[in-house]
Amino acid sequence: MRLVSVNIGSARAVQVGSRTVMTGIYKTPVTHPVRVGKLGLETDTVSDLKHHGGPDQAVYVYSADDYAWWALQLGYELEPGTFGENLTFSTFGREPLRIGDRFRVGAVLLEVTAPRIPCGVFAARMGDPGWVKRFKQAARPGFYARVLEEGGLSTGEPLERIPTEADHPTLQEVFELWYDPKPAPEKLRWVLQAPLAIRTRREYEGRLG
Repeated sequence: MRLVSVNIGSARAVQVGSRTVMTGIYKTPVTHPVRVGKLGLETDTVSDLKHHGGPDQAVYVYSADDYAWWALQLGYELEPGTFGENLTFSTFGREPLRIGDRFRVGAVLLEVTAPRIPCGVFAARMGDPGWVKRFKQAARPGFYARVLEEGGLSTGEPLERIPTEADHPTLQEVFELWYDPKPAPEKLRWVLQAPLAIRTRREYEGRLG
């Protein structure tokens, strides 16, 4: 397992329906070392602070394995950073990701907090009005992470995955629960025991009433 790419973006305008919004989703790989702080990669841009960024969603990570799957579906290759991820890992490993799993890369320690939920800006980035539905059906969301230990990292560095408790929900279970119109209260309470990102936590707490 290794860090395939470090991706940085700056703010730019994108048309989403009748609205023009600013976004940092357009990211490109960089070759120089990058410092990662509690709020993410230095010099990277987060435009929509209501839905993105913050200490619990400081870094978005996707895998080359999943990009390879998408290339087969789409018929063309996708460059690292296409989905707006800050870090592209070669793989997440064989075992399903769980909320609370950790990854050591360089001096940085990340903790998995939530799956990525697709939105209209993502669809505009991909030039596909049906992208939100397609991404949902693919169920390959990548993950948001909090930064437990700050530091520098560079492309090519090895990754170490540190598993969390076996009874924590998988990233896939949390992703599927987001779209469940009538989630069971006991399942919501179970998921809420994990170290979720605050936005995801508030969503599920709200469903409990």
